[in-house]
Amino acid sequence: MNSKIPKSIDEYIKNFPNEVQQILQTIRSTIQKEVPEATETISYAMPTFVLNGTLVHFAAYAKHIGFYALPSGNIAFQKEISKYKFGKGSIQFPLNEPIPYGLIKKIVKFRVNENLEKTKKRIQKKKSKSNHE
Repeated sequence: MNSKIPKSIDEYIKNFPNEVQQILQTIRSTIQKEVPEATETISYAMPTFVLNGTLVHFAAYAKHIGFYALPSGNIAFQKEISKYKFGKGSIQFPLNEPIPYGLIKKIVKFRVNENLEKTKKRIQKKKSKSNHE
């Protein structure tokens, strides 16, 4: 991939070989189907989906796809991701193995619910604060 930061997910995907482009496009459409109202953007030079805050990032590397569901996504799916290399907020899906699109879908759904809950709590906090003034 060249060092210029892409302006869109389409531009990001175009920088990779065809096989990797297909994987990235399938990850993208998996997320879009799960959360059609999410906004696509580039953050940290990676494709990112946002809805009431960041949902997930993903990125392609020489030998794996990095999937970033923040620490909470990894904690919630510890058992499912244990067969992959993972860190505090990242999971590496090797390119020489089938990509677990079903797991990606489940993690995205979890992150959507988590962000919606956080937003609800923030709104309730503001309401209760304004009611006490």
